[in-house]
Amino acid sequence: MAEARVKARKARKESPLAERFGVFAECLLTGVWIAVASLGVVTAPAAFAAGASHLRRRVRHERGGLREFVADFGAAFPGGALAGLAWWAAVAAVWVDVRAARAGLPGGPLVGAVGAAALIGLTVAGLRAAAVWTPGARWRSLVAEAGRRTVLDPAGSFLLVGGLAVVVLSGWFTPPLAVPVLGAVAGAAVAVEERRDLHRRR
Repeated sequence: MAEARVKARKARKESPLAERFGVFAECLLTGVWIAVASLGVVTAPAAFAAGASHLRRRVRHERGGLREFVADFGAAFPGGALAGLAWWAAVAAVWVDVRAARAGLPGGPLVGAVGAAALIGLTVAGLRAAAVWTPGARWRSLVAEAGRRTVLDPAGSFLLVGGLAVVVLSGWFTPPLAVPVLGAVAGAAVAVEERRDLHRRR
């Protein structure tokens, strides 16, 4: 794939620096698309899947734009909505654990910490599943396989945790900045999965 990107870049007479800035700009634009598509709350997994698919096309120099993003979002929505509902159910469970911890119940702090860690792990697995989504893929299988990769590839998982932290901090200090950063997180998820595949082939 790397050789294909180099050949495509040469064919377009695009410098490496221009390509990197182009991908970065595309990530920011994709973040806006993801944010808009995530307004339905449970639609976030489908939005990230469509965004990741768009960024994969951009890196491979394949044609794609907003129309393809919308088509991918529609294809990812049925299973993605169920994944979104499951994630919000996990958020509700963690919220109950945190409330228990604040109420001073025995073992509350430990349960709250474990619940928060599990929620972070589930979020990272969801991002990794969205990064490899393709039309027709089953979300249950994608999330299960992504959960294994989350554990077996801690470096990539910690990278995504860092990306999520940047989104949270951006939203805390400058809310509008969190919107384009979502695209950077999607791009990081794609890069993490591409890196893992590259290492497996070596």
